[in-house]
Amino acid sequence: MEKNTLQETALALASADRGILAMDESIPTCNRRFRKLAIPETEEKRRQWRELIATTPDLAEHIAGAILFDETIRQHTGDGRRIVDVLTEAGIIPGIKVDLRAHDLALHPGEKITDGLDGLRDRLGEYRSMGARFTKWRAVITIGEGIPSSGCIESNAHALARFAALSQEAGMVPVVEPEMLLEGTHTMERCLEVGERVLRELYRQLAGQRVLLEGTVLKTSMVLPALDCPKQQTIAEEADATVRCLMRTVPAAVPVVAFLSGGQPPELAAARLSAINERWRATAPWALSFSFARAIQQPAMEAWKGEEENRDAAQHALMQAACDCFMARRGEYAG
Repeated sequence: MEKNTLQETALALASADRGILAMDESIPTCNRRFRKLAIPETEEKRRQWRELIATTPDLAEHIAGAILFDETIRQHTGDGRRIVDVLTEAGIIPGIKVDLRAHDLALHPGEKITDGLDGLRDRLGEYRSMGARFTKWRAVITIGEGIPSSGCIESNAHALARFAALSQEAGMVPVVEPEMLLEGTHTMERCLEVGERVLRELYRQLAGQRVLLEGTVLKTSMVLPALDCPKQQTIAEEADATVRCLMRTVPAAVPVVAFLSGGQPPELAAARLSAINERWRATAPWALSFSFARAIQQPAMEAWKGEEENRDAAQHALMQAACDCFMARRGEYAG
């Protein structure tokens, strides 16, 4: 493990007010989004979509890193270049999602555990040789009546810590992602309580696995009320609750907190990120960044619709969404 390289890569993923683009949707997830727009659900269309993203001119002005899926890191552009090489040459650091998928956690109704540790050391070696410089693992935390349980939190935090240790052993920066889902009726206060429990356990487990915190990125949820909660807060209240949760749980040694969008509308995700930075950028010990998927991709996919003639319009929409997030990182998103 090269500590200096890990630290440099982690810092680079948030350099110059840029963030991380999550383009690591699994085949079923990508196909579901295609289906809603009547785009053919084929490998070739997925390849074209990912090529459109990777070849967007000047994307590196706003995006420092891109998380790929296993299918994507093996794909090529129409003119024969590897997509991972296109990103690297543009100045975007390629990363790779390495968890497999979430399954039901035994004896814990309504809760999930993420699989993928078996054989991970070998897969990491392959991805490193293909050009990936960072990795990502997502844990799913559902908030509901009586959940999440301690067993669910501990199991997922341990898996995240094992993944992080293996990633650093392979010379790659781990992006650890505990996601608190927005579905349900829970309040912002309940989300804050769960967020604190999850992050405290996560950093306990990371310490136990001897993970170098300076060589990691935390990708986590904002503290928000659930989508169907009757009590909604102002964006300023959400920003303060989010940073309060981080201040109580995340060590200052962590260089970057990259928020996930979790299905928020693009404009709302950017507005919330902007409020966080406007209020806390000057005093927070970590870079308050973004690692959005749909919040950046969705406007572009809607413009593209799977048609080559819409390519320029789609790339323009992608750049606009990325620019919005870039401005939000500076606390200057106007909406």
